[in-house]
Amino acid sequence: MRGDRKLNWIVGAVLALAAITGAWFWARPVRFFNAMTELRMRLSGAQSLSATVAGIRMHYYALGPADGPVVVLVHGLGGRAEDWRNLAPYFARAGYRVYLPDLPGYGQSARPADFSYSVRDEAGVVVGFFDALGLKQVDLGGWSMGGWIVQRVAAEHPDRVQRLIIIDSAGVYERPAWDTRLFTPTTAEELDQLDALLMPHPPRVPGFVARDILRHARRNAWVIHRALASMLTGRDSTDGLLPGLKMPVLIVWGAEDHITPLSQGERIHQLVPQSELDVIAGCGHLAPVQCAAQMAPTVVEFVK
Repeated sequence: MRGDRKLNWIVGAVLALAAITGAWFWARPVRFFNAMTELRMRLSGAQSLSATVAGIRMHYYALGPADGPVVVLVHGLGGRAEDWRNLAPYFARAGYRVYLPDLPGYGQSARPADFSYSVRDEAGVVVGFFDALGLKQVDLGGWSMGGWIVQRVAAEHPDRVQRLIIIDSAGVYERPAWDTRLFTPTTAEELDQLDALLMPHPPRVPGFVARDILRHARRNAWVIHRALASMLTGRDSTDGLLPGLKMPVLIVWGAEDHITPLSQGERIHQLVPQSELDVIAGCGHLAPVQCAAQMAPTVVEFVK
């Protein structure tokens, strides 16, 4: 009888936990997915840390051997450090120390109201991040807006960047052919349109998940609006900076990218004579998330 009571208690506890988890998932699916992604990062060996840069608290992950050569990867507009979850472990397994910062305004970093969120100022923060961690020279990678940021870092601080990786990047001056307001969708229809721009064959998003995504989009829209307003002026464009880069540059692009089309990658390739261009068939703008296995051999071999 005592054994039966214990078994019943365990079964009841498991059912209660399942019910609580289900209710949490239904009410806040974005928070649930984020928590699962953060757990996955921890299980991969990543440390969740923070540093203060120019008075701003920045969250970052560090993984790989502490004495390995350093790779820093910078996420894109509306992104966060966890966006590198599929690609970063390849570097770590190859013996590299990998740092994944959340830029100010994104992920788990602070969102100061008096920060510009421009590419130029975010680039300054990335250099400040190097200083805060004592990183003298790094292999530096960036995706989308992060690619634009690292272009400026490499051009303005060439002594700090040994090799540069640019993935589906903005930066060269070109007005988007799509409605930039979709980056802060307000309806399920706009969310579907954004997904169609970001990836080939996007999955159907359940209504309760879409509602929570839109709630998060409303909360963080002011940061993205401020960043986009600065980017669309073109004053931080890198057309004039790219020909001056002397370090090796790898350009990786999804062939089906509609946010920053392949023509922009080809333009960067033309402006940087020593660059390599690797195009990934069947991949869209979310290359580091959805096509990490295809790009990993190329990017890891490049830093070697």
